[in-house]
Parts: sequence; structure tokens; C-alpha cells
Amino acid sequence: MRNSITLVPGDGIGPEVTAQAVRVLEAVGARFGVSFRFETALLGGAAIDEKGVPLPAETLAACKAADAVLLGAVGGPRWDDLSGAMRPEAGLLGLRAGLGVYANLRPARLFPELASACPLKDSIAGQGFDLLIVRELTGGMYFGDRGRSPDGQEAWDTERYSRKEISRLLAMAFRAARSRSRRLCVVDKANVLESSRLWRETARALSPSWPDIEVSFMYVDNCAMQLVRNPKQFDVIVTSNMFGDILSDEASMISGSIGMLASASL
Repeated sequence: MRNSITLVPGDGIGPEVTAQAVRVLEAVGARFGVSFRFETALLGGAAIDEKGVPLPAETLAACKAADAVLLGAVGGPRWDDLSGAMRPEAGLLGLRAGLGVYANLRPARLFPELASACPLKDSIAGQGFDLLIVRELTGGMYFGDRGRSPDGQEAWDTERYSRKEISRLLAMAFRAARSRSRRLCVVDKANVLESSRLWRETARALSPSWPDIEVSFMYVDNCAMQLVRNPKQFDVIVTSNMFGDILSDEASMISGSIGMLASASL
């Protein structure tokens, strides 16, 4: 049986890194007797240039039909002046929504070979760290109501979550913590945002069902500081779409290189 993978190189460095990823997969397949069938599809700026839209219907169909999707990167300066719905990033958001992948897993680990590339001082980097960020992908501000006033002088984006959306992501985060060091940190802004208060309420309601997991809470601004002050304190971090977007990039850079870290959307 051949495993089907839709290859979506995207823009910028995407084609370069996905080409090497295919080489790795082929080597793995040869070693363990697994075969892969690749189909290439357009997304983002490359799709805009060729098809006029950031997410062509045939790309979404190919991704839905495949066993997995291998995605490179989307976006670049040449498409920055396009309207929101036509930007390359809109294609990525549409792909996530179309596939129903609501969770992003971003591990961040400092490998000894990359220790010299870590921007943290030796007394922190020398301790090492191995953490996982579980980010909600299909809700929150990136998918909420947005707009501008008729005169263009006001703009808004709406953060909205349901208890169901939060609960399903928390369940995945709890399972991830159980497979690791059994510590889960829920990151929010519950001192200011009503949506964050719902996140915290939901986590507290679910935590008794996971008695073996140590649950803590942290405001997102403090978490951003703690990631550079003492990343070793974290095991699994779970958070909303926008907060996770920012924190996962921060975590990747203290690991030495964002290009060396894997990321999975499930």
C-alpha cells in the first residue's frame, strides 16, 4: 500500500525545504519498506500568480483526498499589498478550516548541535529544554468577525471561542502532557479578556478528569518573558490561536533555528 501525500511547497523557502523533506521521506521509506505517492499542489502566492486565488479548489480537494499534507511556507513581500482575502496567508487559513485541523503541535527542543545558535546566555541554554506548544488553529481572532469603517479610519478583529472548541484542544493537550512529563500550562490573558476567562474556566472544569496531570495557568505576557528567562520550566503549553502563533515562533528561535523544528496540524 502506498501512502499518499499532497506536497504543497508554497512560497519563499517552501519549495527548497519541502524538496529536502521528500528526500528524507524517500530514505525512510527505503529503509523501512514504506512507499509514498506525492502529488504537488499550489497554495499562497504561487497559487495567486498562477490561478488568481490563494487556495484553488483543486488544492483543497487534493489535500482532502491525501493521507497527509506536507506544507512548506506561504507569503512574501511581493504579495503584501493585496487585500486580506487575497493574501497568501488567507489560503493557509482556508486550508486549515477546510481540513478541519484544529490543533497545531510545535515542539521546541535545544539540540546540542544548535546550542551555539541559541540566543540565550549559556547559564540558561546550558540547562537545555524540551517543550511542546499546543495551539488552537481554527478559531479565535484569525477566524472571527473583522472589518473596517466606511471611511477606513477604524478597524476591528473579533476574538470568539466556544467551550466546545476549547475543550477539544485541551483534551489533546492533556493527552500530550500524559505522554511527556505530565505538566500542562494553560496560557491566556484572563485578567483582561472574556474569551481567556472561558479558556481558564474550561481548563479548571476538565482538570479533575486528568488527576495525573499538574495544571498551571500563566498570562501570555508573562509566558513570553519566561520562555527566555527559564524555558526549562515548561513541559506542555496550551493556548489560543493568536497567542500560540506568537509563542511558538519565540520558542522556535530560542531553539536556534525555526527551520529545524517540526510542526504538525491535526
